Amino acid sequence: MKKAKPIKFKQKRKRWYRALKRIIKVRYKEPKFIFLGEKPTTNAIILSNHVGTDAPMSLEIYAPFHLRMWGTHEMNSGLRKMYRYQSRVYYHEKKGWNLHLARLFCLLASPLTNLFYKGLRLISTYQDLRFKKTVKESLEAFKDGDNIVIFPEVSDEGYLDELKGFHGGFCILAEIAYKHGIDTYLYASYFKIKEKVYLFDKPILYSELKKIAPTRLEMARYLVDKCNALGKLDLNKIKS
Repeated sequence: MKKAKPIKFKQKRKRWYRALKRIIKVRYKEPKFIFLGEKPTTNAIILSNHVGTDAPMSLEIYAPFHLRMWGTHEMNSGLRKMYRYQSRVYYHEKKGWNLHLARLFCLLASPLTNLFYKGLRLISTYQDLRFKKTVKESLEAFKDGDNIVIFPEVSDEGYLDELKGFHGGFCILAEIAYKHGIDTYLYASYFKIKEKVYLFDKPILYSELKKIAPTRLEMARYLVDKCNALGKLDLNKIKS
């Protein structure tokens, strides 16, 4: 008697979007996921380096756990705003492209990216009072059993192999969730793009993190150090 095939994990996305992701797989190859502790289940906050589009896309297409991602609201506010942000900020300022080349490229890239983001169920982030919307939607995602993925690296000099620091918005989410009775696990993770390996450190409960690092600044430093340590980890010393 043949063994039944294991049910393949699927994100909670619409059918048309799953079909689109099958096409995108041609560009983004499946990485090897290595968990140094328990794999995320529900109500975790996962912090990762960005590596351009490679880390977000690798997680969205291949991650073996439910997730919702944070992303700047410009990428979730219609084609015109996305084009301006993608051409000037993302490709020109962060990736170092010539501005005219970035604008020309985004005439094609932005409509496709806009379509993709419509299916991604991105949680928009803001740098003003509208951040309350981000927190509210994130708490609703927790109630639905999702994990929240955040790319909080300080990227004013572009996306670096060794991260300069983390922005502290995730600390606000973790604290408010804690006050709502959700003691989230926080994961530092790192995508080693050359090796196509996604590493996840052992998780730490927010209540325990508060004892080690009482302030937002200390929390951000503690976790960015964990993330950078993963980036320097010798993969040959890890048991698969």
